[in-house]
Amino acid sequence: MLRPVLRLLACLMPLAAGAHAADGGAAGFATKAAQAYMIEASTGTVLLAKNEDQSFSPASLAKLMTMDLVFEAVTKSQITLDTEYPVSEYAWRTGGAPSRTATMFAALKSRVRVEDLIKGVAIQGANDSCIILAEGMAGSEQQFAQSMTRRARELGMEKAVFGNSTGLPDGKSKVTAREMVTLATTLQQSYPNLYPYFAQLDFEWNKIFQRNRNPLLGLDLGADGLATGFAEGEGYSIVASVQRDGRRLFLALAGIASDKERTEEAKRVLEWGLTAFESRQIFTEHEVIGAASVYGGSARTVDLVAKAPVSVYIPISNPDRLSARIVYHWPLTAPVKPDYQAGTLRIFAGSRLLREVPLYTAQAVGEGSLSSRAVDAVLELGESLFFSWLWDKSAPG
Repeated sequence: MLRPVLRLLACLMPLAAGAHAADGGAAGFATKAAQAYMIEASTGTVLLAKNEDQSFSPASLAKLMTMDLVFEAVTKSQITLDTEYPVSEYAWRTGGAPSRTATMFAALKSRVRVEDLIKGVAIQGANDSCIILAEGMAGSEQQFAQSMTRRARELGMEKAVFGNSTGLPDGKSKVTAREMVTLATTLQQSYPNLYPYFAQLDFEWNKIFQRNRNPLLGLDLGADGLATGFAEGEGYSIVASVQRDGRRLFLALAGIASDKERTEEAKRVLEWGLTAFESRQIFTEHEVIGAASVYGGSARTVDLVAKAPVSVYIPISNPDRLSARIVYHWPLTAPVKPDYQAGTLRIFAGSRLLREVPLYTAQAVGEGSLSSRAVDAVLELGESLFFSWLWDKSAPG
């Protein structure tokens, strides 16, 4: 049974008073976006959350999942950057020159290298590039779209549905802001050699010169990706990543009224995230954070530790208190091996979850004597009598 038992952490340190789903940000900060989600990459701390699990049409943001499948195939040597795929009439008419949508102008019945198709998607948001890749890799765009949705589930994107490779209107594609940040994080962290395509400022194909559609790249923010979108009736969206002064942020915004407002709002939110927070370490590496009950063991409890220092990003102003709890399947059953992932440390600001950290057993616990196991059996029957308790940990100096 999953129970939040043992120590409920009440850390006496500053924390954002807000960034709640209800108001969109910390005290004194709000976003115009209908849906928003932003994290700091090194700690996973949630800096901004507003309707982050509310679905919206991805539009061209769907192309990021297309890139994930392509990058994975290249990384696994299933295809190479020099692999060539043909331009079908469907790809040409639906996403090429006749479509009057974002296109790399691939010629009908020609063959295009995978690297050029990647540039077409990552730089221009080209619909013909997406369809050519989808048909070349999966045989049809429909089959490729099914792979996109399956991949979303593998990444923990439980709500996402992709009906095509481009994000062109299909009536069923949907994502959330939280999911798009998950996808952006995967692209940057899993494919470091391919991710830089998103930051390339321009691309020329068939003697047609086009600039990157990401409006943040030229704003001296440290932006290096990813994509923008627009859905009729839902407004403008963006998924962005910035790296500056040793910090990397991932942001997803959706439901913005205009193209101009999208650029302004993304810049404002990212600047706030880069300047209004500082990193604070809560626990050192392998510091004992709590203990889990052990059933039938030679010891009644086992210490729980994190494998790396536990830090969060907290605002420089607007101080508040952090809280946290250890959650695990109660009780652990002996024998317990060391370095076993036994639970999770969940760190909160109010009711809002900031980050989750896996916790591991610090030592082994062998099986106890027959009498001790009998006592534990009686105690297990009284499980409902257990409760969490509070403890304080002063902020590091």
